[in-house]
Amino acid sequence: MFLYLLGIIPLCFFLKFASKTSLLDILKKWLRLLEEKCCVYQYYKVPQFNHNMQENQLYRQISTYLNSLPCLEDSNFINLFSGYKSNEINLLLDDSNQNIIVVDNFLGARVCWINEKDDKTGLNSFVLKIRKKDKRRLLRPYLQHIHTKFDEIEQRGNEVMMRLFININRRWISVPFTHPATFDTVVMEQDLKNKVKADLDTFLKSKQHYTRIGRIWKRNYLLYGPSGTGKSTFIAAMANFLSYDVYEINLSKVSNNSDLKLLLLQTMNKSLIVIEDLDIYLSYSCDKSAALTWSSAILNFMDGIFSCCGDERVMIFTMNNKDQIDQTVLRPGRIDFHMHFPLCDFNAFKSLATSHLGLKDHKLFPQLEEVFQNGSVLSHAEISEIMISNRSSPSRALKLVISAHQSHTKLLPSTTSDKIKTIQTNIEANVATKPPLWLSKSRSVRPVEESAVFPQGLRKSQSVRPVNELGTFGKESVNELSNFYGLIRIRSNRSGSRI
Repeated sequence: MFLYLLGIIPLCFFLKFASKTSLLDILKKWLRLLEEKCCVYQYYKVPQFNHNMQENQLYRQISTYLNSLPCLEDSNFINLFSGYKSNEINLLLDDSNQNIIVVDNFLGARVCWINEKDDKTGLNSFVLKIRKKDKRRLLRPYLQHIHTKFDEIEQRGNEVMMRLFININRRWISVPFTHPATFDTVVMEQDLKNKVKADLDTFLKSKQHYTRIGRIWKRNYLLYGPSGTGKSTFIAAMANFLSYDVYEINLSKVSNNSDLKLLLLQTMNKSLIVIEDLDIYLSYSCDKSAALTWSSAILNFMDGIFSCCGDERVMIFTMNNKDQIDQTVLRPGRIDFHMHFPLCDFNAFKSLATSHLGLKDHKLFPQLEEVFQNGSVLSHAEISEIMISNRSSPSRALKLVISAHQSHTKLLPSTTSDKIKTIQTNIEANVATKPPLWLSKSRSVRPVEESAVFPQGLRKSQSVRPVNELGTFGKESVNELSNFYGLIRIRSNRSGSRI
């Protein structure tokens, strides 16, 4: 009896602990290991990138499919993210963790997906585990099932899942592309807008034509004009029109020619590749060796042998000024379509007033038209900001546009730099004629207030020679200093009035 009790007590403790989830998981893991040792399973690896370092579309489809499964909640490590709606919670796989297991069922069979990460390269991959006896029956139908579900997820709610890719450390990372710009909301001449839409429509339908004439199926656009005139917004509208993913290349994050080529090779078909502010990297004023490096890689991708690495792509380059760019970069064949984005004129202003303020007409419009006829000096972005900030009072917004336009005009004799040179000349002429007493290097230097040196409306970033470069001043010469500045301001005002 005593021996019987000694046997029953350990058994009770074992059953008690066996009921715990952790111990059952350990037992299940041992059973799986035993099955693997017996070569029961077949494994299929799906890497994130192929041998050309291009993204594996099957990997993307599998990731989207697994993140949609209800059984994802049973996985050993899951990320929680808030959705587009305030009460929506999304469960997503964590790519940074290894050996995450997702179990799926298909045609009555159990299949497993394991997330792996290579310690050397840091690249992710999915590993499919299927019983050997089921692989012929399941593999192809199961992969086709994933492809079908992926298409359904992309088209759910009549939305296409577009992505914005940016380059970091020789790799692309992506986020959802949700920019709302369309050709209907873009402010520009309607004829030019229709011309671009027709050009893109023709491009989409021209695969056989490009093949017949022996050219790569791609199109290159150049958007040039001052900052704030809507170039980036127009790019977003083009992407939404084409339903293409966007790859924005930041050349400041690219260390050499080979890295740039690698990034371009990783881009996919049906993509829009953007390089903004290209003139900064290719202008004659830049470092010649660096400009040559960027020029070589970009020109090869425009129309060289390197350009055959993909089809159905649109490349867009933006510049503020193309005058200093080598014309070989801009020749036909490398740039197919040139688009100029000027400063805001009166027609563009009326479109902004309609969209931002709901105004189709106003008593101030005649005055505004007269102001714009004297020349455009404000960008679309500057006027939009005024309207957004004062959208509760359209009249005040229009008055502020008039005031801002006039203040910019007063600042420009012929150009802003001309007025800066005039101020410098006046200072140097007065110093050469009669050096004031405060030009004594034996005195301590005191910073001059910005308002004393920079005329009203002139930005500090513009290069005006500081007065304290001419010398220093002491307390006994304050009156003479005031008279000196008064002379400068009188001469500057006279120059402005003559303009």
